[in-house]
Amino acid sequence: MEVCQLKVRALVVDDSRVMRNMVMQELRRSGLADFEFTEAENGADALKKFHPSKIDIVFIDWNMPKMSGIEFVRKVRSTWKNEQTPLVMITSEKTVGKAEEALDSAGANAFISKPFTAEMLDRKIAPLIKDIEARGSSRGGFFSRLVK
Repeated sequence: MEVCQLKVRALVVDDSRVMRNMVMQELRRSGLADFEFTEAENGADALKKFHPSKIDIVFIDWNMPKMSGIEFVRKVRSTWKNEQTPLVMITSEKTVGKAEEALDSAGANAFISKPFTAEMLDRKIAPLIKDIEARGSSRGGFFSRLVK
């Protein structure tokens, strides 16, 4: 049986290479999409690599040198006001206040605390992938589909 799967361009931002690799591995394993990854070590590096026409979703740590994840989220939301690129905080921050700041104040789409499980990642990311697919089809096939 042939399965069509959405190709999703993801930016993974964390100052820890190990954590970036873990996030990418879990996303590949999820089967939610065929992910193509770009990596960044901090928010400033991520800003250089991010553009809504080139990145479909961003997974970003909160605590990093040069520019934190929350600063990156605020900058993206203020620079591209009408853009809907999902921004997912994956962080060791666990307080309700931090989650509210990321989601309500800064404009992140999801908040995942480390350590995370594959099930937690799938549950939070699946609706965002569906939104990416819906936006892609409304743009006349902007996102490519692959046959596996």
